[in-house]
This record gives sequence, C-alpha cells and structure tokens, in this order.
Amino acid sequence: MPNANLFAAVHEKFPADRSQVAIEVANPGDGEIVREINWQEIDQTSAQLANLLDSLGLAPGARVAAQTEKSVEALLLYLAVLRAGYVYLPLNTAYQAGEIEYFIGDAAPSVFVCSTRNYAWTEPIARRAGVAHVFTLDEDGIGTLIDAAVTQPSTHRIATKQADDLAAILYTSGTTGRSKGAMLSHGNLRSNAETLVDYWGWSSRDVLIHALPIFHVHGLFVASHCFLLSGAKLIWLSKFDVNGVIANLHRATVFMGVPTLYVRLLADARLTREACAKMRLFVAGSAPLLIETFNAFRERTGQTILERYGMSETNMLCSNPYLEADGPRRGGTVGFPLPGVGVRVSSDQGARCGIDEIGGIEVRGPNVFSGYWRMPEKTKEEFTADGWFKTGDVGKIDASGYVTIVGRSKDLIISGGYNVYPAEIEGYINEMSGVAESAVIGVPHPDFGEAVVAVVVAESGATLDADAIVALLKTKIANFKVPKRVFVVADLPRNAMGKVQKNLLRESYKPLFER
Repeated sequence: MPNANLFAAVHEKFPADRSQVAIEVANPGDGEIVREINWQEIDQTSAQLANLLDSLGLAPGARVAAQTEKSVEALLLYLAVLRAGYVYLPLNTAYQAGEIEYFIGDAAPSVFVCSTRNYAWTEPIARRAGVAHVFTLDEDGIGTLIDAAVTQPSTHRIATKQADDLAAILYTSGTTGRSKGAMLSHGNLRSNAETLVDYWGWSSRDVLIHALPIFHVHGLFVASHCFLLSGAKLIWLSKFDVNGVIANLHRATVFMGVPTLYVRLLADARLTREACAKMRLFVAGSAPLLIETFNAFRERTGQTILERYGMSETNMLCSNPYLEADGPRRGGTVGFPLPGVGVRVSSDQGARCGIDEIGGIEVRGPNVFSGYWRMPEKTKEEFTADGWFKTGDVGKIDASGYVTIVGRSKDLIISGGYNVYPAEIEGYINEMSGVAESAVIGVPHPDFGEAVVAVVVAESGATLDADAIVALLKTKIANFKVPKRVFVVADLPRNAMGKVQKNLLRESYKPLFER
C-alpha cells in the first residue's frame, strides 16, 4: 500500500535538479531578495529536524506545538513533523498566557517551540503542563531547535502513514466555551491540496508571493501546499507589507490574501495593470470580500479576484472558477463546491432548502475533519445523522450552483481574516471588577472587514473606564481580539425571553467606523 503521508506526496514533487531555487526570502519593506533556499536544503533541513524529533523518543501520534514568528525554518519544522509522522499544532503568535496555557494543557504536546522573546513566560507554562522538550526558533531562523537539528543526519526515511492518520490539530473556537481542536488527517490535507493545485491551474512555472501568517489554514495549508505540490517557487515575506508585495508583482504569478490586504494594496497608486501584467491569479479568502473591493481591484488592475470559502475544520470547500469556460468569477459569492466536495443548505428543521433559499450550510468530502480533539460529544453535535458537517455559516445556492454566504450563525466576528468569538472576550470582561455584564459585537470596518466592539454595563455604584478595560484585555488575549472601542452603557437591549439583542447593538454601532 502506498504511503499516505502528505510529506511523501510533497517529496515526490521535488524537481530532479535539487539545486533549483525553491524559496526566495524578500525584505518586506522593499521587496529585495536577501536569501535563497533550494530544494536540496528543504530536503536536508526537514530531514535533520525530523531526525531530531525521532531522537527524542516521542510516542506515536505525539503533538508538536509551535508558536513562532514566520520564518522558512518554521515552515520546515511543519514539514519535518509530517515527515516524522507526528502531529503539528500551530499557535497564533498573538496568543497570550491564558490562551497558551489552555492550548498546551488540552493538546498535551510532547514538544513546544517558541520564540526566544517569549521563552521566559511560555517555558514555565509548558513545563507545568508536562511538556518534555522546549525549544526556541526566531524569525531569523536561529534558535535552540536549529542548533540541535544541525547535529542530526541530513537524510531521513519518511514515516509511513495511513490516510486517516492525524497530521495536524487546528484550534478553532465556538461561540460558547473554550476553543476546540479540529483534527485534520494526512488524507484531509492531501486531498484538498491536490484538488486546489488542479482546479487553480498550478505548475512548476508559478511563483507565489507568500505574505500570510503560517499558523492557520490559509497561509500554512492553502498557500504552502499549492507551492510544494506543484514544484513552484515561493517569494517569502515574513509579514505583509505593501512595498514588498508590489516590488515583486512583476516577478510573480500568484498572490493570496485576506480582504484587508487587498484594501491596502488598492490604497497604493503603484498597483497598476502594468505592475500585475505577469500575474495570473489573485485569491481572496478567510473573510468576506466586499463587492466594492472586488470591483475596484478589477477596474484598477484588469485582474478579477478569485474568492473561495473554507474553514479550519474542512480546508477549502468552494471556489469561484479559475477557467473562464467554467463560468465567471462573481463578486459576493464563493463560487462552486470544489470537485469531490458536497455542499448543501438546510433549514433549521433539517429539510433541504431550494434554489436561493437561505439556510445552514452543511458539507462533506475527503477534506472534512474527523472531529474535535477529545470532544466526542461536541463532534457528534456538529455532524448530521447522515454525516454532513454543520459549518455554522448561513447561505444559499443559486440556480447556476454559485454558493453565497449571507451571514454566520451565532455571533462569529471575522476581523482582518481572523476569527473572533464574542463569548470568549465577554468572559474576560465579565471577570473584571465592577462589570455587571457585557456584549461583544462586530461592526463594519473599511480596513479589517469587521471591528470588535464591546458594550459594557457597570455594577451598581461602580465606575468603569473604557480605556482601562482595553488595557487589561491586552494583557490577557491576542491583540486582534481586543475591542477597538468599548462603550459603557446603562443596560443592554433584551427580547421578551431576556436574551441580549445583539442585532440591535450592531445596528446602533454600525456607522462607528464609516469614513
């Protein structure tokens, strides 16, 4: 039986001439290429890192958690974990102590890799949770992880895995309770990556500008896997910077970004048809793309953004067509279900919705995860009796088959491409002295898509300071979750059942960030 390890599929696509440049590291500020990595280095360094992991005597299925800044070495660590047959756990670099303590305690990793600047506070958390091995890795590719790996052999036999063997755990939150670890198998990741490579027309001639973080699906899986499984070239930016991206457009063929990045590109006069003349594909995802952005980008560059739809639990589900023969790319939609992926819309009672009828989006396919880590009951709740995953998104399918997301069930906020769950933030606010209750909502924002806003009620006789609430939250949660504005009010609007009417709050504060 062939090896179903995702890394085995990647390794097969390495070019025969391993001296070819695979990754060009660019300075985000000006786009200048400062380093080149060839395929041989990818092979050898991932082998050394895999051998290091093997040398630690880890149990089968051991988790390797990483909260590191973006670097080529961090990507190679991910590949090494796959190669050695362990389970990768990427963690957002903005997470603070309370969040890291929960993730490490829940996932129980055997290895934790962090940045040197965070070592002083993360290492004790990891040790208390029983993590046996803690390493450092910084943005410049230096750290104790690399120091230990360079002593290892530069060849490694790829671990044999089955398609349903666990490859990664991505933590995603619900609107209530703590974060859930979505378990993704080698088969989930490989099937989706191979579909995207084919559907989006990837080849070894492509050059991808990679300006996304690598701790979530978009940057770690969609962008990286497409590059690796097509033997293409990567222009690597440690972070998004308009200067670095525009400076390299004339050398690239593909760019992937969240809507916020497209808004920022459009704000720069250097984004022109001439600058994009060699580009064949701009992909947007992770948050809704405003139709104004879609139209403005097409008018300015002559390029039509391809919007797609995915989730941590499923990877990519839908995509607007790549080929004109398959139909136009329609702004405001996420296109068609990808080949092999089933998408349906159901009513609250479970009946199938008709054309253009709005309901809950449910999906199935080889890309859909098996369930949540150590949460069998929650997993059972999120799947229908006939095996379809309930995404929690609300949408419709038109007569031509285009899927449109019209909203989200519950109160999920997507700000700058990141998921923000109000219940989590409300929990932190409600614990503060003098707070009686709070409601966190998302309102339209011209740059981030949605901005987080908190509406807070003080206890009788207490006085609350909005700025102090923000300052305290910044010590507890990631910055992208911290409300951009906090309002102290006398009470919150409620319905007859006593439930807070967040729809009224959203309407009230909707104009807050209008230009």
